Amino acid sequence: MPVITLQTVINAPIGVIFNLSRSIDLHKISTAHTNEEAVDGKTSGLIGLGESVTWKAKHFGVTQLLTSKITAFNQPSYFVDEMVSGAFKRFKHEHIFVVQNGKVLMTDVFNYTSPYGVFGRIADVLFLKRYMTNLLTERNKIIKAFAEDKSKHSALLLFVSTSV
Repeated sequence: MPVITLQTVINAPIGVIFNLSRSIDLHKISTAHTNEEAVDGKTSGLIGLGESVTWKAKHFGVTQLLTSKITAFNQPSYFVDEMVSGAFKRFKHEHIFVVQNGKVLMTDVFNYTSPYGVFGRIADVLFLKRYMTNLLTERNKIIKAFAEDKSKHSALLLFVSTSV
């Protein structure tokens, strides 16, 4: 069962980073290369405790649906989204935010189990863990860029606050 842990230091207020991390709209921006779109549940704005979203995206040339739900929520320091249905056997994605030296350390812990038993474990080693690490790294770059550029995060957060 692979675990991906990423840490990103961001020079912005913790509340801004927390909200950008749970923004459906920013997620769409960070996954534009997979044509990811929210098709059911919470489809725009900020997702919160007990809410779910179903994503439709193309990965490895196959269109897939994945539904995740926010199962833990402690604003502005922590939230968890877990797969309800989708291509994985299971996943749990923890989002942790800690202020350190005037900046925020954002930590992602993505713990998943691939389907298909031994074939899934082989896929993890050959390409899946690297693919998921790259997706999460790109997402974190986008969060950091928006959080550190006040004109970007202000515009997105204004959009989010009017679309909720």
